[in-house]
Amino acid sequence: MKLYYDPITVNCRKVVAGLDLIGAGYDAEVLNYFAGDHKQDSFTAINPNAEMPALVDGDLKLWESNAILVYACEKSGANAAYPADPKIRADITRWLLWEGSKWFDACYVYLVENVVKIILDDKPDQEVLSNHAPTFHARAKVLEAALAGRDWLCDDHATIADIAVASPMHLHGLQKLPLDDYPNIRGWMARVEALPSWQKSDPVPHIPAELLAKFG
Repeated sequence: MKLYYDPITVNCRKVVAGLDLIGAGYDAEVLNYFAGDHKQDSFTAINPNAEMPALVDGDLKLWESNAILVYACEKSGANAAYPADPKIRADITRWLLWEGSKWFDACYVYLVENVVKIILDDKPDQEVLSNHAPTFHARAKVLEAALAGRDWLCDDHATIADIAVASPMHLHGLQKLPLDDYPNIRGWMARVEALPSWQKSDPVPHIPAELLAKFG
């Protein structure tokens, strides 16, 4: 398998951390998101959506980060990260779909306003953040309730569901996600951040020093 990715982006970090959790080996081709590598013809031939990451395995060209994680689990037989029990798999699928359709957008506005705009020498739009806050809190309450009394989302250990749902929060401090009222989420995120696979996928070493300096 060959993975095309930029280690500083949300969904690329998801797949890198997830593949490591799974124990799936792959070759890597690092692209530069801010340089527009994902828009080049060589990449859009793999993913016509011009979005990273993408995986090539023989004649299979696979995009959508959550699909990549499921495929890697099934190919490698990773029954810890993706247990064979159909009820647990259904639960994992539910959270993968929820992350892609609801949670990513809930967190992404904070990433754009408080991180991407700073990188681009722009200022966060507080009105945008205020208008978006009710959406974030409505969805955060769903996750908070699901984590009540448990350490992980779907099993008694981390699965690809935890990696996927954590990924939109991966820079939650810089994003300034409003997590004060969500102790279950904070505790769970700390457990995710303690995973070796998560730590090895840290995007900060890949961010140029001059960009990091903009955040103080």
